[in-house]
Amino acid sequence: MDRKKFIKSAALLAGSTISLPHTSLSNPLSQLTQQGKRLKKGVGFDMIKEEISLGDKFKLAKDLGFDGIEFNSPIDLDIKELIKASQGSGVEIPSLVNKDHWTKPLSDPDASVRNYTIASVGKSLQEVKELGGDTVLVVPGVVSDKVSYGTAYKNALDSIRKLIPYVEKTGMKIGLENVWNNFILSPIEAKNFLEKIDHPSIGWYFDIGNILRYGWPEHWIEVLGEHIVKLHAKEFSREKMNDQGLWKGFQVDLLEGDIDWPKVIKTLYKNNYTGEWLTVELGGGDRTYLKKIADQMNQIVTISG
Repeated sequence: MDRKKFIKSAALLAGSTISLPHTSLSNPLSQLTQQGKRLKKGVGFDMIKEEISLGDKFKLAKDLGFDGIEFNSPIDLDIKELIKASQGSGVEIPSLVNKDHWTKPLSDPDASVRNYTIASVGKSLQEVKELGGDTVLVVPGVVSDKVSYGTAYKNALDSIRKLIPYVEKTGMKIGLENVWNNFILSPIEAKNFLEKIDHPSIGWYFDIGNILRYGWPEHWIEVLGEHIVKLHAKEFSREKMNDQGLWKGFQVDLLEGDIDWPKVIKTLYKNNYTGEWLTVELGGGDRTYLKKIADQMNQIVTISG
């Protein structure tokens, strides 16, 4: 069956609910559910563009069927208010995205720049612990015309190792993410990088859509396996990238691009993904827009492999 027709058929079976279908053991999500590993749906806080209070944003996420909200960190909101909004709505804060790793990369040739972001990530780890989550997303390094691959690799490795005491003090995890940073461009290299660090609480925050520029997400999942601690969801069209320009590839709805979602879901199960979360990372909008995103996410987590 054609992949998009297959997805639409799965969506019809799923209906408008968010419950997982009662299907045979050939359904990887059914197996995940039976083992207590249901994929939870997250949304980035900056995607919620309604002009409402913090508490109401959490309630909106809950009403739309999202299980969690992801924030940038260090957080510029009151931690106590976030905890109150989370507990009051039942919407979790499973992870934070450190916001200094791009402007002040952990791979920068300047040690003072690297040390700044090491301290920033340390603060993010403490914040995610206070908020009841377990993971901080970190971009490990950036290669440019001014910073060579070799320099970035050496400095990034050293910086991540220096974060181990923060990880052990808080009991939290670091998830290194693949972005368009010209660095760590294959799953084999990603796994080798993690093996050099060799710490159980430092893994990979895998962005499914980012990989379409130069690979296939299921290949990365197959190699990284249990190293994957969290997942980001976005869509990508190679046709748009080739015909309209590189960044235009992201301008496509979930399920309408080149990601083979049934294959991705099946590969996640086969390779023991235990991070629970699939958090959407797209442009923001009002509740009508977010409802559309939530419905698309529902279709993804109820796909039969």
